[in-house]
Amino acid sequence: MKKNNYNGALQQPIGSGFNVASTTTDVIKGINLTGKIAIVTGGSTGIGLETVKTLSKAGATVVVPARDVAKARENLKGIQNVEIEELDLIDPESIDAFAGKFSASGRPLYLLVNNAGIMFVPLRRDAKGNESQLVTNYLSLFRLTAGLWGALKMADGARVINVSSLGHHFAPFSFDDPNFEHRDYDTLQAYGQSKTAVNLFSLELDNRAKPFGVNVYSIHPGSIWGTELIREAPIEILQQFGFLDDKGNPVQEVIESLKNIPQGAATTIWAATSPLLNQIGGVYLEDVDIAQLAINPSIPNGVKPYSLDEAAAKKLWRLTEELTGVIFNVN
Repeated sequence: MKKNNYNGALQQPIGSGFNVASTTTDVIKGINLTGKIAIVTGGSTGIGLETVKTLSKAGATVVVPARDVAKARENLKGIQNVEIEELDLIDPESIDAFAGKFSASGRPLYLLVNNAGIMFVPLRRDAKGNESQLVTNYLSLFRLTAGLWGALKMADGARVINVSSLGHHFAPFSFDDPNFEHRDYDTLQAYGQSKTAVNLFSLELDNRAKPFGVNVYSIHPGSIWGTELIREAPIEILQQFGFLDDKGNPVQEVIESLKNIPQGAATTIWAATSPLLNQIGGVYLEDVDIAQLAINPSIPNGVKPYSLDEAAAKKLWRLTEELTGVIFNVN
């Protein structure tokens, strides 16, 4: 029986053979996904687009749900085995419609890559009053995965890959005030707790999914320049991170130290395909391996123990069902 990763029990590198510089081309070598179906949210730009290209080249049929279908068609032009569907992650009805349509097709879902996300945005709320980063980065992911659960079980060995971030270091999950109703809004705190939630959800879903052969991972792609994630970032924050100088110009040596897009998507592809992970789930991955625990300040990366806490993971599951109105029975 597969062990769980509660409190970081499995959270240590396993010697994948890859590293921070590995690319999707390196990772996919020798992998054949012919006959497999994948869904990749956010699959028309950035690391999501690279993920789609790589899975397609390996033979998978890739469904790309997109809010802007016309833009997705343009960006995905020429890629084989791609299906484009409409999906707006801020709209629960849109999520349910997409999941219902796919489930009604009767096809098994081998890979679900929850890649879409937002960052650096001002305070916005959905129709229920939930903060937008929490909704887009986490609550929608929970709802979509729940809606596709039947198709995932049918695949007999499915994997769910939830794109998290080193940004979970910014904040643990605030059970007292998840929607910033009683504290000043801080965009980095909101982003951080949304990604901590992704890690806790991945941990708990993996444990509940064990009887059905479904493995679940959260992954940090790395710091990458040139994606749409920073499109709303205030210049002050980009300067704070060292990406821009005091005149607002890119700091070239910093930009050059970051990952390129094929390197950024490599950990997603490894999580989706590596046989080394057949018996390991619920772990947080970075640089194409299982990450170490960030248990002291001298470890600048890795995963914070608070985002692998068993009690917090179970508590978050209950809260998420309340916030979304979705009862996710993994059975």
